[in-house]
Amino acid sequence: MEEKDDEGSLVEEITSKRVFINHVDQYNGLNIAKYLSMCLVGATLLDEDAEEKKSDADELSFTAPKEGSYEVIGTVKDDDATKPDCAIKIIRSTVKDELYKYLLESDIIIYDITRDVNQIDEAVWAVSELQADLDKILKPKTFILISTVLTWAKTKPTDPEEPDIPFTEEDYRRRKPQPHFKEQLSAEKTVIKLGKGTKKKLNTYVIASGLTYGNGEDIFHDLFKKAWHNAPHLICIGNGANIVPTIHIKDLAAVIQNIADSPPASKYIIAKDDSTTTLEEIVKKISVMLTTGKIIYMKPEEALLNNLLTQLDFDMLQVNLSMDAIFVKENMKINWVSELGLAENISQIVKEYKNERKLMPLRVCVFGPPGVGKSTVAEQLCKHYKLHHLKLKDIIDEYIQNLVELEQRGRTINQQSEEQIIDEEEDAKIQSAITKLEEINDCKEQNNQRLDDGLLIMMVREKLLSKPCQNQGYILDGFPKTAEQTKLFEATGDDEEDEKESGDAKIIMPEFIFSLEADDEFLQNRICMLPESVVVGTHNTEEGFSRRLAEFRRNNTEDNTVLNYFDELELHPIKIDVVKDTSEMMGDTVQKIIEIIKSPRNYGPTKEELEQTRLAIEKELYRKNEEDRILKEKLEMEEEATRKLREKEWARQLYEVKQQEFEQLKVRSIPLRHYLMRHVMPTLGKGLIDCCKVRPDDPVDYLAEYLYKNNPQID
Repeated sequence: MEEKDDEGSLVEEITSKRVFINHVDQYNGLNIAKYLSMCLVGATLLDEDAEEKKSDADELSFTAPKEGSYEVIGTVKDDDATKPDCAIKIIRSTVKDELYKYLLESDIIIYDITRDVNQIDEAVWAVSELQADLDKILKPKTFILISTVLTWAKTKPTDPEEPDIPFTEEDYRRRKPQPHFKEQLSAEKTVIKLGKGTKKKLNTYVIASGLTYGNGEDIFHDLFKKAWHNAPHLICIGNGANIVPTIHIKDLAAVIQNIADSPPASKYIIAKDDSTTTLEEIVKKISVMLTTGKIIYMKPEEALLNNLLTQLDFDMLQVNLSMDAIFVKENMKINWVSELGLAENISQIVKEYKNERKLMPLRVCVFGPPGVGKSTVAEQLCKHYKLHHLKLKDIIDEYIQNLVELEQRGRTINQQSEEQIIDEEEDAKIQSAITKLEEINDCKEQNNQRLDDGLLIMMVREKLLSKPCQNQGYILDGFPKTAEQTKLFEATGDDEEDEKESGDAKIIMPEFIFSLEADDEFLQNRICMLPESVVVGTHNTEEGFSRRLAEFRRNNTEDNTVLNYFDELELHPIKIDVVKDTSEMMGDTVQKIIEIIKSPRNYGPTKEELEQTRLAIEKELYRKNEEDRILKEKLEMEEEATRKLREKEWARQLYEVKQQEFEQLKVRSIPLRHYLMRHVMPTLGKGLIDCCKVRPDDPVDYLAEYLYKNNPQID
């Protein structure tokens, strides 16, 4: 009882620990923050039985923070980043005095410098300020610097005669960095130095972390993404023989948890899993799990010239180090998520990757009578969701073509050299292909060139289990057609085989089943409306369509239909009446289905697609602007021509008006002139002449007197 009480009081004493983490919006910071926010403070100090009851480390994803767990605060790299749920506060201020206040309030300060060299100076500044203000530190603080194993990249072997002996923490004073990581090494030395002689007020630690993986991926993300997108092969930089130290991000977080719970004596800690995996093995495993299993090798200089990798990622992937995390294995309590490494746990890592990135496959079955528009709808859905459109004819043709190619390869090898040794696996594939081809040909001869349900189910099942369909998903168009063909989704083997097939059945079972429905009259009218060029050479001739429709109705009565199979599995088909859809290319039906399925489960547009979209938008905008400019110029020219015509017309009309006024004035002036010439001008003329002769002082008055005296009317 005393031991339990002691443990309870110990945990209670340290339940208020606050953790500062830089860049909680980035891969390392975010995942460490999530992990610690779920960890009960002091959990690693409890007895082993209590620790074994924990299951958080085994979960694929983090949930909400627990009560009594570490309180996380931190900075963000992206100013627009939203606060993650695992953090109680985000520090957006770049003023160091403001940041330092939060550091003083924190019990554990974690700085990750593995991915952002700009954080090195800030980390050194933070630990230097804390060391300088020891008098202000009332409770012991722990400063953890997460560095990288690349500060060991050029370290000489302990024993030149046995260069494969792994490095351990005991060798850390001899470490020599890769040339691009000298600043990180300097920061490591500073952190360890400043932690000495602080009377345990400031405990400083350096973690040399292996390349992190898991939970959506970071350094290896490009490989996972290309493989998920069904790349025909993955690229391995160099010969791939270099040993890459790695650690699952949760296991790295567990190492930090142990240090936070109980500061250890060792100041320098190597954090890596127990693997000695080469780069080639990692790339190969990812390729096998997500795509074709093929890899090609590229010279390092070509990778840099082609900008396939950043310099940082290139340096990390080219590291060649054999290391052993002795201190972690012997002194820390860790529920390993991936102790044996990425390659050994690739299935789990792929699940984490898909879950974290929300890349789970979308599986859809579109069902309905012939002519109802299944292919029209499926093609548009495939384009929207970036899925694989599976039509029975295409599946059969592809399957047979693959068998023919294998058979031809076998013949080629035999013709080249009868003594040539063929790989056992390849030889087995060739022999299997020959056998299957014979079986298919026999079946066609016996069934009027048609395949029986057993072969069809085998072909479709193999297609559904292919990597592309397992990565992105599929839309199965018009299959199964009969109750017998629903065996496609059933496990039919025995014992171990049955268990495998049962697992296969789960991962190929559709999530959504859409049944497009229409009456026979509507379907016949639709087919009759098709152009002859579309109908020729297909099953949609009048006779062929009638036969197929009758066969469909026969196989899908009200009591016996393929849809009943899914109903029994609680996968209730969604029925859509397409008779009411009068939109172009059945757009209304497609939109209804999209509303039911909701968001796509993929990466969205790639950089190339976004660039193409941007260019297309710019091109369309340029075309529209050009059209507007040409139209505007045309309108302006037309307006100018109209204006000139109007001005000319106005000038002509104005001239005519003035001419008419002149003529009118001329006509009106004739009587006046006559009157003046007869009655006024004679007397006035004489008066003016007389005035000029006399030149009086007031000529106007003189003229007036003259006119008055000589007025002919008075006389």
